[in-house]
Amino acid sequence: MRVAALVASAAMVVVGVQSGPASAQPDAARSSGATAVAFTPSQRAEAIKDAQADTKGEAKSLALGSQEKLVVRDVIKDTDGTVHTRYERTYAGLPVLGGDLVVHETAAGKSTVTKAVSARISVATTDAEVTATVAKSTALKAASAEKTAKAAAEDAPRKVIWAASGTPVLAWETVVRGVQPDGTPSELHVVTDAATGKELFKDEAIETGTGTGTYNGTVTLGTTKSGTTYNLTDGTRGSHKTYDLNQGTSGTGTLFTDADDVWSGGRQSAAVDVHYGAAVTWDFYKNVLGRNGIKNNGVASYSRAHYGNNYVNAFWSDSCFCMTYGDGSGNTHPLTSLDVAAHEMSHGLTAATAKLNYSGESGGLNEATSDIFGTAVEFYANNPSDPGDYLIGEKININGNGTPLRYMDKPSKDGASKDYWSSTLGNVDVHYSSGPANHFFYLLSEGSGAKTINGVSYNSPTYSGSAVTGIGRDKAIQIWYKALTTYMTSTTNYAKARTATLSAAGALYGTSSAEYKAVGAAWTAINVA
Repeated sequence: MRVAALVASAAMVVVGVQSGPASAQPDAARSSGATAVAFTPSQRAEAIKDAQADTKGEAKSLALGSQEKLVVRDVIKDTDGTVHTRYERTYAGLPVLGGDLVVHETAAGKSTVTKAVSARISVATTDAEVTATVAKSTALKAASAEKTAKAAAEDAPRKVIWAASGTPVLAWETVVRGVQPDGTPSELHVVTDAATGKELFKDEAIETGTGTGTYNGTVTLGTTKSGTTYNLTDGTRGSHKTYDLNQGTSGTGTLFTDADDVWSGGRQSAAVDVHYGAAVTWDFYKNVLGRNGIKNNGVASYSRAHYGNNYVNAFWSDSCFCMTYGDGSGNTHPLTSLDVAAHEMSHGLTAATAKLNYSGESGGLNEATSDIFGTAVEFYANNPSDPGDYLIGEKININGNGTPLRYMDKPSKDGASKDYWSSTLGNVDVHYSSGPANHFFYLLSEGSGAKTINGVSYNSPTYSGSAVTGIGRDKAIQIWYKALTTYMTSTTNYAKARTATLSAAGALYGTSSAEYKAVGAAWTAINVA
């Protein structure tokens, strides 16, 4: 499960009018044989069903061991007939963490494979020497070290094969639930070696982060009339609903309603921004990426506004498939801006595709992916109240001096993020190890050096002082999206991200194209060769 949170602040006064599309303009379309076919939900379900029926044959063709089985997670078909099938693996009936892989098969029947790990999946025994009770105790100690309040392992540890670190070992996975120090829910996944009891890995599934709070102005909302009242149910976008938690921290809350379908003021202001943000992000996925919702199945998430008291955060949770927003300090600055919604929904997108582990370099890439899509949605919205930019958190003044939280052109300007890759990057907090990937995206989009975009001045450096020429944000986002959905896996690090984006650029534009060469140059410019 992947969950995400994003710290931000917003003070908004907005008005919604009745049903219609969110106010946004599509980016320029592009044509390529590697563009994904837009499946209907039933077509996608049928494609997954057909692929699952053939998993025995696929496992044999991949020369997997006799105890390994494949489980289909997704199927993407390109317009040139190439099919990308994403699988999870089991071994002797146990889930293999880090066993995910993607098979790419051309229309001519030629196959290649992208694996999270190259090691053969095999363990000497599936009998654990360390008991589940001991594993649970280790997990609770890990939660204590993270200062998790009300920590409890509600479910028994499950036996797994841990392969994400390289050599597969039998392990226990324990999920400890509680509350993080800032009030964010906690779902800490702890993996323990079943032979030694050693902690192998821990992953806070509810991820904390940062983003912007903006004034969206008067926007159009998708609503539904029930009897004599209207409610925030968007029937044109998977029936996305927006609820009022009324300062609670559990449950769904109460669906927002209104008598005249003109939404503004009081508790409705946050709800309008939440609903609008979800709609614009849905439209961006559909119109720019050709994706039918977060899971590409036409089903919307839902949103919960007014979470907790003085809660300065927002988060995405795969367990409820929902987004949740706090009201900020003093319950007066709701964290409900457009790019907060886009950032959180994009954590859901990552969970539905590459499922990047939220730790080490893959965690930095996970966080950067949400920043990248959040930025792209902001440009896509073309909202004059908040012109698109490559600054993260520029409106909230969380630093108290008017500076943004993060800068994509030169990440180190925030005082903590890294501009370039180094061998120690995996030891850095994921919100700062995301810096080089954000920097890569900026360079690929806009190039190096000084320039002004929408009134904001940028000056992006490179590792060796080389000059990089950008290919435009539209092409850059298509390359990142295709890499995420067809070539990245749970363990993708920066070196593998370079390979994934080059594969994506080659598929979309050709390996001799300017776009392909620009991808390589942008990675070199952040010291990933």
